[in-house]
Amino acid sequence: MTEPSESLHGILRLSGLEAQIAERIAPTLADLGYELVRLSVMGHETPTVQVMADKADGSLISVDDCEQISHAVGAILDVDDPIPGAWTLEVSSSGIDRPLTRLKDWERFAGHLARVELDVALDGRKKFAGIVLGVRDDAAILRLDGGAEVLLPLSAVRKARLVLTDALIEASAALAGLDDSQEEDGQKRRVPKLNPKKPGKRYS
Repeated sequence: MTEPSESLHGILRLSGLEAQIAERIAPTLADLGYELVRLSVMGHETPTVQVMADKADGSLISVDDCEQISHAVGAILDVDDPIPGAWTLEVSSSGIDRPLTRLKDWERFAGHLARVELDVALDGRKKFAGIVLGVRDDAAILRLDGGAEVLLPLSAVRKARLVLTDALIEASAALAGLDDSQEEDGQKRRVPKLNPKKPGKRYS
Protein backbone atom coordinates (compact mmCIF):
# COMPACT_ATOMS: atom_id res chain seq x y z
CA MET A 1 0.00 0.00 0.00
CA THR A 2 1.85 3.07 -1.22
CA GLU A 3 -0.88 5.68 -1.07
CA PRO A 4 -0.45 8.39 1.56
CA SER A 5 -2.90 8.40 4.44
CA GLU A 6 -3.60 12.07 3.85
CA SER A 7 -3.00 14.31 0.89
CA LEU A 8 -4.10 17.64 -0.54
CA HIS A 9 -6.43 19.68 1.70
CA GLY A 10 -6.70 16.79 4.15
CA ILE A 11 -8.64 14.54 1.78
CA LEU A 12 -7.61 10.91 2.09
CA ARG A 13 -6.29 8.96 -0.91
CA LEU A 14 -6.40 11.90 -3.31
CA SER A 15 -3.87 11.64 -6.15
CA GLY A 16 -3.32 12.07 -9.89
CA LEU A 17 -5.84 14.07 -11.89
CA GLU A 18 -8.19 14.33 -8.91
CA ALA A 19 -5.44 15.93 -6.83
CA GLN A 20 -4.63 18.34 -9.67
CA ILE A 21 -8.27 19.46 -9.95
CA ALA A 22 -8.60 19.77 -6.17
CA GLU A 23 -5.52 21.97 -6.07
CA ARG A 24 -7.09 24.27 -8.64
CA ILE A 25 -10.57 24.57 -7.13
CA ALA A 26 -10.05 24.34 -3.35
CA PRO A 27 -8.69 27.90 -2.88
CA THR A 28 -11.65 29.38 -4.76
CA LEU A 29 -14.10 27.31 -2.74
CA ALA A 30 -12.42 28.52 0.44
CA ASP A 31 -12.75 32.13 -0.70
CA LEU A 32 -16.48 31.52 -1.21
CA GLY A 33 -16.86 30.01 2.26
CA TYR A 34 -16.87 26.31 1.34
CA GLU A 35 -14.66 23.29 1.97
CA LEU A 36 -13.96 20.49 -0.47
CA VAL A 37 -15.05 17.17 1.03
CA ARG A 38 -14.56 14.76 -1.86
CA LEU A 39 -13.57 14.93 -5.50
CA SER A 40 -13.89 12.11 -8.01
CA VAL A 41 -13.41 11.88 -11.76
CA MET A 42 -15.58 9.13 -13.23
CA GLY A 43 -15.63 7.74 -16.77
CA HIS A 44 -13.28 8.03 -19.73
CA GLU A 45 -14.78 9.29 -23.00
CA THR A 46 -16.73 12.10 -21.31
CA PRO A 47 -15.52 12.18 -17.70
CA THR A 48 -17.77 13.43 -14.91
CA VAL A 49 -16.13 15.55 -12.23
CA GLN A 50 -17.99 14.96 -8.97
CA VAL A 51 -17.49 17.65 -6.33
CA MET A 52 -18.79 17.23 -2.79
CA ALA A 53 -18.58 20.23 -0.47
CA ASP A 54 -19.62 21.64 2.88
CA LYS A 55 -19.82 25.15 4.20
CA ALA A 56 -16.68 26.22 6.03
CA ASP A 57 -18.46 25.78 9.38
CA GLY A 58 -19.18 22.14 8.50
CA SER A 59 -22.89 22.60 7.82
CA LEU A 60 -24.59 21.26 4.70
CA ILE A 61 -24.75 23.28 1.51
CA SER A 62 -28.06 24.19 -0.10
CA VAL A 63 -29.34 24.13 -3.66
CA ASP A 64 -28.21 27.74 -4.11
CA ASP A 65 -24.77 26.82 -2.77
CA CYS A 66 -24.54 23.94 -5.25
CA GLU A 67 -25.27 26.33 -8.09
CA GLN A 68 -22.67 28.84 -6.91
CA ILE A 69 -20.03 26.13 -6.55
CA SER A 70 -20.91 24.70 -9.96
CA HIS A 71 -20.44 28.07 -11.65
CA ALA A 72 -17.14 28.73 -9.88
CA VAL A 73 -15.67 25.28 -10.48
CA GLY A 74 -16.89 25.18 -14.07
CA ALA A 75 -15.17 28.50 -14.80
CA ILE A 76 -11.89 27.25 -13.34
CA LEU A 77 -11.96 24.01 -15.30
CA ASP A 78 -12.82 25.88 -18.50
CA VAL A 79 -9.78 28.12 -18.10
CA ASP A 80 -7.23 25.62 -16.73
CA ASP A 81 -8.51 22.77 -18.91
CA PRO A 82 -7.01 19.87 -16.90
CA ILE A 83 -9.26 17.37 -18.71
CA PRO A 84 -8.83 17.00 -22.48
CA GLY A 85 -12.08 16.94 -24.43
CA ALA A 86 -15.61 17.18 -23.10
CA TRP A 87 -16.55 16.66 -19.45
CA THR A 88 -19.51 17.21 -17.13
CA LEU A 89 -19.67 18.55 -13.59
CA GLU A 90 -21.79 17.37 -10.66
CA VAL A 91 -21.90 19.23 -7.35
CA SER A 92 -23.52 17.88 -4.21
CA SER A 93 -23.73 18.31 -0.47
CA SER A 94 -22.03 15.71 1.70
CA GLY A 95 -25.44 14.85 3.18
CA ILE A 96 -26.19 13.84 6.76
CA ASP A 97 -24.93 10.27 6.38
CA ARG A 98 -21.79 11.66 4.81
CA PRO A 99 -18.58 9.96 3.73
CA LEU A 100 -15.59 10.29 6.03
CA THR A 101 -12.87 11.51 3.69
CA ARG A 102 -10.61 13.67 5.87
CA LEU A 103 -8.73 13.17 9.12
CA LYS A 104 -10.79 15.87 10.78
CA ASP A 105 -14.01 14.04 9.84
CA TRP A 106 -12.96 11.13 12.03
CA GLU A 107 -12.43 13.51 14.94
CA ARG A 108 -15.48 15.67 14.31
CA PHE A 109 -17.92 12.76 14.15
CA ALA A 110 -16.58 10.86 17.14
CA GLY A 111 -19.48 9.21 18.94
CA HIS A 112 -21.45 8.46 15.77
CA LEU A 113 -21.96 5.15 13.99
CA ALA A 114 -20.04 4.49 10.76
CA ARG A 115 -19.52 1.69 8.25
CA VAL A 116 -16.04 1.14 6.81
CA GLU A 117 -14.74 -1.00 3.96
CA LEU A 118 -11.02 -1.74 3.57
CA ASP A 119 -8.97 -2.54 0.48
CA VAL A 120 -7.27 -5.40 2.28
CA ALA A 121 -8.57 -7.70 4.99
CA LEU A 122 -7.78 -7.00 8.62
CA ASP A 123 -8.08 -10.02 10.90
CA GLY A 124 -9.91 -11.83 8.09
CA ARG A 125 -12.49 -9.15 7.30
CA LYS A 126 -12.81 -6.06 5.12
CA LYS A 127 -16.07 -4.56 6.42
CA PHE A 128 -16.55 -3.01 9.84
CA ALA A 129 -19.29 -1.08 11.62
CA GLY A 130 -18.93 0.71 14.91
CA ILE A 131 -18.80 3.95 16.84
CA VAL A 132 -16.17 6.41 15.63
CA LEU A 133 -13.66 7.22 18.37
CA GLY A 134 -11.19 9.37 16.44
CA VAL A 135 -7.74 8.81 14.93
CA ARG A 136 -4.56 7.34 16.35
CA ASP A 137 -1.26 6.84 14.52
CA ASP A 138 -2.81 7.24 11.03
CA ALA A 139 -5.57 4.78 11.88
CA ALA A 140 -9.30 5.31 12.45
CA ILE A 141 -10.57 3.94 15.74
CA LEU A 142 -13.93 2.16 15.89
CA ARG A 143 -15.67 0.64 18.89
CA LEU A 144 -17.40 -2.50 17.68
CA ASP A 145 -20.44 -4.24 19.12
CA GLY A 146 -19.37 -5.78 22.39
CA GLY A 147 -17.02 -2.91 23.23
CA ALA A 148 -13.86 -4.06 21.46
CA GLU A 149 -11.85 -1.34 19.71
CA VAL A 150 -10.22 -1.76 16.31
CA LEU A 151 -7.67 0.43 14.52
CA LEU A 152 -8.24 0.66 10.77
CA PRO A 153 -5.28 2.04 8.79
CA LEU A 154 -6.50 5.10 6.91
CA SER A 155 -4.30 4.20 3.93
CA ALA A 156 -6.32 0.98 3.60
CA VAL A 157 -9.80 2.53 3.90
CA ARG A 158 -11.61 2.06 0.60
CA LYS A 159 -14.70 3.92 1.76
CA ALA A 160 -16.25 5.05 5.02
CA ARG A 161 -19.62 6.60 5.67
CA LEU A 162 -21.71 7.64 8.66
CA VAL A 163 -24.88 5.68 9.36
CA LEU A 164 -28.09 7.72 9.59
CA THR A 165 -29.27 7.63 13.20
CA ASP A 166 -31.49 9.85 15.34
CA ALA A 167 -28.40 11.15 17.13
CA LEU A 168 -26.74 12.12 13.86
CA ILE A 169 -29.90 13.81 12.58
CA GLU A 170 -30.19 15.83 15.78
CA ALA A 171 -26.50 16.81 15.72
CA SER A 172 -26.79 17.89 12.07
CA ALA A 173 -29.96 19.85 12.77
CA ALA A 174 -28.29 21.63 15.67
CA LEU A 175 -25.35 22.57 13.43
CA ALA A 176 -27.78 23.92 10.83
CA GLY A 177 -29.47 26.03 13.49
CA LEU A 178 -32.78 24.19 13.10
CA ASP A 179 -35.14 23.02 15.81
CA ASP A 180 -35.04 19.23 15.89
CA SER A 181 -38.33 18.89 17.74
CA GLN A 182 -41.75 20.46 17.89
CA GLU A 183 -44.76 20.19 20.16
CA GLU A 184 -47.41 17.65 19.28
CA ASP A 185 -50.20 16.81 21.78
CA GLY A 186 -48.13 18.31 24.56
CA GLN A 187 -45.05 16.24 23.76
CA LYS A 188 -41.96 16.93 21.73
CA ARG A 189 -41.76 15.14 18.39
CA ARG A 190 -38.53 14.73 16.46
CA VAL A 191 -38.46 16.26 13.02
CA PRO A 192 -35.90 14.28 10.99
CA LYS A 193 -35.13 16.88 8.38
CA LEU A 194 -32.41 19.45 7.82
CA ASN A 195 -33.35 21.58 4.86
CA PRO A 196 -36.53 21.75 2.79
CA LYS A 197 -34.34 22.28 -0.29
CA LYS A 198 -33.00 18.72 0.08
CA PRO A 199 -29.22 19.24 0.18
CA GLY A 200 -27.48 16.49 -1.70
CA LYS A 201 -29.36 16.96 -4.96
CA ARG A 202 -26.91 16.94 -7.84
CA TYR A 203 -26.55 19.52 -10.55
CA SER A 204 -24.79 19.09 -13.87
